[in-house]
Order: sequence, then C-alpha cells, then structure tokens
Amino acid sequence: MNLKKLILFLTLPLYVIDQITKWWVVFEFPEQPLGEYGRVIELTPWFHIIRVHNQGVAFGMGNGTAWAPIVFFFIPLLALVMLRVFWKKGVFNNQPAIIALALLLAGIFGNFTDRVFQGFFLKAYELESFWTRLSKGYVVDFISVKLPGYEKISPASGGWWPTFNVADSCVCVAAALLFISGIIEERKQKKSAVVKD
Repeated sequence: MNLKKLILFLTLPLYVIDQITKWWVVFEFPEQPLGEYGRVIELTPWFHIIRVHNQGVAFGMGNGTAWAPIVFFFIPLLALVMLRVFWKKGVFNNQPAIIALALLLAGIFGNFTDRVFQGFFLKAYELESFWTRLSKGYVVDFISVKLPGYEKISPASGGWWPTFNVADSCVCVAAALLFISGIIEERKQKKSAVVKD
C-alpha cells in the first residue's frame, strides 16, 4: 500500500480521534497537579474516565522528573527517523506490518502533539516563559481500566491498569501486529528455503 494512502486512511483518522478525546478531557476535567486524580466518570465498575498528566512514558516512568520532558520530546523524533529507515529497507512488507506502521505513526504523532502543546494550556504556568511552558508539556491519559488479577501483580494498583489514551492503544496494537508480521516473514523464509532445497 502507498504510504500516503496509508497515512490518509488510517493514521490521520486515528490521530484526530486521539486529539479530540484528549482535548475533551482537558476542557471537561479540572486541571490536577502532576500524578494526582480529580474528577472521575465511572462508566462501569471496571472502566473509568479520568484526567492524568504523564510527562514520562509507559506506566508513568520518569513522571515528574526534570529530564523526562526533554528526553521524551526528542525520542518521538528519533522514532520517526527510524520508521523511515525501516520503511526504506523494506521491513514493512506485509499487511500486518503496514497496518502497524500506520498505528505507530498515529501513536507517535498523537502523544508528541501533547508534549508540544499541553504545557501552554496549564493555568499554573500561564505567566511563565515559552521554554518553561514547553518543558511542562505532558501526555493526556484518561482511560482507566480494572483488570482481573492485576492486583496480584501490582498490589498498590488495586487492580487498575496504568491510565492510557488512544495513541497508547495504537502503539500497543502496532507492537502485536509487528510480532505477527515477524511470524509471517519467518514462515515465508522457511517455505522459500524448502522450495530451494
């Protein structure tokens, strides 16, 4: 599939959904200090919508540190460069891998947009300098799900998986698709080796 079509029909809609849901949360939920929870919408006993500021990465690692906003500002840019290199090398050569690429792009752009812009909308820093507000950028996480048995792995969680968003979901599904893509490629190579013999 053509990369431009892929971005237009899969990456762009997912990016838009990610941003719409995050901005809805920002406008509907009161601003909270980093790592704290405020308003909760309990859709079911196991599915809640909340507003969480995440300056770190998965599971909130690096959240609240001075280095996280800087490091995680540049990592998405590096990831985009690497995806381009892998594309040129033909790594994305089957359907699951191509869909994974589209999902990765949506996830990277979605969370990177947050890191660039969200710090400018924090009332606590509205009088600060441009660079201070940029350094306060964070990813908006809002999906909170309780998983059966997770409290045994992480007792402090009470069974609640770390809060995430649409972009995070895209990246996780992409990882699964890349795993499937690897299996497909391995089977292709085995078949071609048998044919050659």
